[in-house]
Amino acid sequence: MITWPNFVSQLVNGLAAGTLLALISAGLTIIYGTLGVLNLAHGAMFMLGGYAGFVAFQATGSFALAVLAGSLFMLVAGAVIELVVIRRFYSRPPEDQILVTFGIGIVLVEVVRFIFGSLTATVPPPAWAAGITSLGFMIYPTYRLVVLGIAAVALAVLYVVLYRTRIGLIVRAGIEDSGMVGLLGINVYRVFMLVFGIGAMAAGFAGIINAPVVSLTPNVGDSILVQTFVVVVIGGVGSFPGAILGGIIAGEILSLTSMVNPAYSDVMLFAVMTLVLFLRPQGLLGLAGRA
Repeated sequence: MITWPNFVSQLVNGLAAGTLLALISAGLTIIYGTLGVLNLAHGAMFMLGGYAGFVAFQATGSFALAVLAGSLFMLVAGAVIELVVIRRFYSRPPEDQILVTFGIGIVLVEVVRFIFGSLTATVPPPAWAAGITSLGFMIYPTYRLVVLGIAAVALAVLYVVLYRTRIGLIVRAGIEDSGMVGLLGINVYRVFMLVFGIGAMAAGFAGIINAPVVSLTPNVGDSILVQTFVVVVIGGVGSFPGAILGGIIAGEILSLTSMVNPAYSDVMLFAVMTLVLFLRPQGLLGLAGRA
């Protein structure tokens, strides 16, 4: 029987999961929008960020330093991957780009499996965020509320970077017409490297803050990758606001459906994606021609 506290709890769960999906999807959508590369390694980067945070936490014992170190590691790792591998495939057919990013994802997963094994790794939440919080009509895990707040702040920071800074202006211009950006004398490849690094950092950051909620395994990014692509399709390819809207919609669908029957959560998510593609192929907030 569904009770009111249970329903509200699932709504909050969906909002927390949705903001996390929005953060991951924002990284994916700016990479595709700017570089035109469909990054199938994005789920592996989510996983790698979690493990980077795990290593930093083991070394320092500080959750804050783990988040900072893991995020910076993923920024550098993403930039290096773009510089060494992805850059060589911009002029290649899309299927080659898909295959190379898929291969990068496999390599990252297997490297992590070789180093850490297949057993789960856990990162405990900070002491101040442990336990439960009373919301008056129900009690709720404190750290899940913290995840919601952290993800929302991270999205706000990413919004400021994209819409209130010069580099954000260049990135958004690159999403619309990367060729014109190059004609204006801007080093497009340097922008591409930075964008890929930021996208990887967004995925890795989400992996770190999610580590106390879901234990780390080398395959933890697989389902996240699928859900992230659904979010991008629902929200609109290349649309940052669309990633946020799509993430929240996907999170609520997964959470509320699991309250009735968890087996149908993914089914309902894909059903909504199909409906959006049928009614509005470019996504809810996407532009025609970018779907």
